[in-house]
Amino acid sequence: MKASGLQPVEQQTPEQARAERAQMMARFQPLPEYSAVGVEDRVIAVEGREIPVRVFTPERDGPSPVVVFFHGGGWVTGTLETHEPYCRALATEARAVVVSVDYRLAPEHKFPAGLEDCRDATEWVLRHAEDFGGDPGRVLVGGDSAGATLATVVALLLRNGKDLPGLAGQILLYPATGHYDPPTRSYLENGEGYGLTRKGMIWFWDHYLNDRSEAKDFRVSPLLAPSLAGLPPAFVVTAEYDVLRDEGQAYAKRLEESGVAVTHVYAEGMNHGFAASANQFPYLTQAKDVLRRLADWVAGIQ
Repeated sequence: MKASGLQPVEQQTPEQARAERAQMMARFQPLPEYSAVGVEDRVIAVEGREIPVRVFTPERDGPSPVVVFFHGGGWVTGTLETHEPYCRALATEARAVVVSVDYRLAPEHKFPAGLEDCRDATEWVLRHAEDFGGDPGRVLVGGDSAGATLATVVALLLRNGKDLPGLAGQILLYPATGHYDPPTRSYLENGEGYGLTRKGMIWFWDHYLNDRSEAKDFRVSPLLAPSLAGLPPAFVVTAEYDVLRDEGQAYAKRLEESGVAVTHVYAEGMNHGFAASANQFPYLTQAKDVLRRLADWVAGIQ
């Protein structure tokens, strides 16, 4: 990253940051081991708007688990393309259908627009999982970074089920579960030099929220939810050199204390983004190990 000479994200406009991501993906070489996954772009029509999704279907026998996946990118920069390599890998390793959601981004669409897209897309999948060979009893939500935050909140919002099947699990790869103010210890220890910085997170948060007072809303900061009881099992990943390390660990601890089954993977020596970012996970043994552990965990969901 240093050799590339690129500006830190907090010194860019959202348009510049998105263009940088697009240029990175244009150089990405497809991974042949995940080429057998079927890929279909679809549009979900809900409440007078349309939500684009990309469906990744692995080779499998019979109905499979379904992961509704929300990409990272600080609610500002991610796309279906930036996380297609990871979605292909997850579909292959877990033998699961992965539905990647192209939710609305900030600052053009601030909180709660993107969250509403993720919630509505998940409800649609719960109703229509069988349409693409999925098991409606094994629908999970998941994401990385800001996408993991969205997954935590969708799980909270759908906890009571309405007239829908309950979620079977939640995959939380280094989620942001609280605001940057006050900073955690990991915000201070890992604030510079490890990729995602404290200043970068402030940039993302300030683009996402309409007003800092919204940080008190559990839909923004899920650590503030009054109760986490009754949530589905969680697979939580945190990384040693990540500004979000402490809040991810705090959320995993609260889940456990609330009686939720938690598998917490703490990745020593790793930084933010290592497990799913296209410029890291394909090349890191540690990321592949986490992916395979996650795949085994998904396979065990009943």
